[in-house]
Amino acid sequence: MVKKTNPKDRCPRCGQGTVVTDANTGENFCGKCGFVITDKVEEAGPEWRSFSNEGENKSRAGVPTSLAMHDMGLATVINPQNRDATGKPLTASMKSTIERLRTWDSRSQVHEPVDRNFRQAFSELDRLKDKLAVGDAVIEKAAYIYRKALEKGLVRGRSISALIASALYAACRDTETPRTLKDIGQASNIKRKDIARCYRLLLRELNLKMPVVDPIKCISRIASKAGLSEKTKRKATKILQTAEENKISAGKDPMGLAAAALYVACVTNGENKTQRDVAEAAGVTEVTIRNRYKGLKVALNL
Repeated sequence: MVKKTNPKDRCPRCGQGTVVTDANTGENFCGKCGFVITDKVEEAGPEWRSFSNEGENKSRAGVPTSLAMHDMGLATVINPQNRDATGKPLTASMKSTIERLRTWDSRSQVHEPVDRNFRQAFSELDRLKDKLAVGDAVIEKAAYIYRKALEKGLVRGRSISALIASALYAACRDTETPRTLKDIGQASNIKRKDIARCYRLLLRELNLKMPVVDPIKCISRIASKAGLSEKTKRKATKILQTAEENKISAGKDPMGLAAAALYVACVTNGENKTQRDVAEAAGVTEVTIRNRYKGLKVALNL
């Protein structure tokens, strides 16, 4: 199989012919004068061939490194199968030796108090990830913030659960993932006040700069919970964009503002949803929706 490479790659000898690659022999040569430029090309694919779909996993790499693992994914693991390299079972004496090695290997990985702290914190973070359905980027950011907090000695004398929850909230704010303090408090079973206190501590001590929450990001979440149509969502987005242009949204709770915009869109489109339905989906009170609704109505002449 012969294929032409980039036409910009001209022959260094004649300067006219394009460089051609022969995939079978691994040669790069000129298509006009036949000058061989290189006689070897590195094979990028795997060196093994699989003749069945159910063949065992041939990958030679482990899981990628991650800040959300206590050892960043760089720990050693002794294979639990009691077999040698050729696949033969180990002798009784060797089996007991390997078992002892496994025990000491697992003990040596958590001998530092810092490692034990990370294990506890990141197992809690893993649980919160599943409960709140946040992405890997958010979890990595939360783990990074927590590691920085531990470096500064902010964890001493404070609850690990509260601090990892506040680090996750900070990561959600930083990546503009719409998760409120209330959501994180319910998922972690910690008082909202405690998470807020730890969050303020992180901001102050680590000099974190958080972007302002965009209420438009909250629309999809509230709309799917309340079962609203796509037309209503688009209308609410337009209302919020107009509100931002007119500087009405500054200083308002993003969830309350998004809920009010959705309620306005429901009224405009004739969708049968009460204030209570939208309020419950957004996790705010009906009074908040009424106040924001009045503000939007007056400001946008609805």
